[in-house]
Amino acid sequence: MSNRLSKIVTTTGDDGTTGMADGSRLAKSDIRVHCLGEVDELNAVIGLCVSIIRQQDVIDILLHIQHDLFDLGAELCQPSKQLMQQEHVDHISQLAEKLNTNLPPLTEFILPGGSTELAQLHMARTICRRAERSLVTLNTQQTVNPISLMYLNRLSDLLFILTRYLARQTGQQETYWQSSYSRIKP
Repeated sequence: MSNRLSKIVTTTGDDGTTGMADGSRLAKSDIRVHCLGEVDELNAVIGLCVSIIRQQDVIDILLHIQHDLFDLGAELCQPSKQLMQQEHVDHISQLAEKLNTNLPPLTEFILPGGSTELAQLHMARTICRRAERSLVTLNTQQTVNPISLMYLNRLSDLLFILTRYLARQTGQQETYWQSSYSRIKP
């Protein structure tokens, strides 16, 4: 394999721009660059989850997601390419359905937390939602691959289900929200 990044400190971004894979340069404040950063942040927090979770089936799912997110980042760096395909969405949708099968039905919202592992998966879910919102904003200005939008929407659902699945696998209790209305005694 050739060196992709032979020089890390380039100084080319000192003027507030960043290079895209197609050779163009964008302001670091550009919404496309913002989306790239949020997808990168999501990938990093999923990497943190991989480092602290011990269940191999969950680790395998998260590693697969990390590769998908690199595909999404590569697509965002090359606006003319559509690297995310329906198969990406189908795969995580099937996983979500499979993992959700044996989970108890929800009767109330779940408070994020429970353990470091569960809290980090909840963080990944919320970062995924933020990345999705940014991609929706980008789509109002430039055409975005609709599959990429769909992928992030489904991924946040999968991360929620994966959190519940991991809680059940590790015997951790979920904490359900008690609204102020239900906590106040008349």
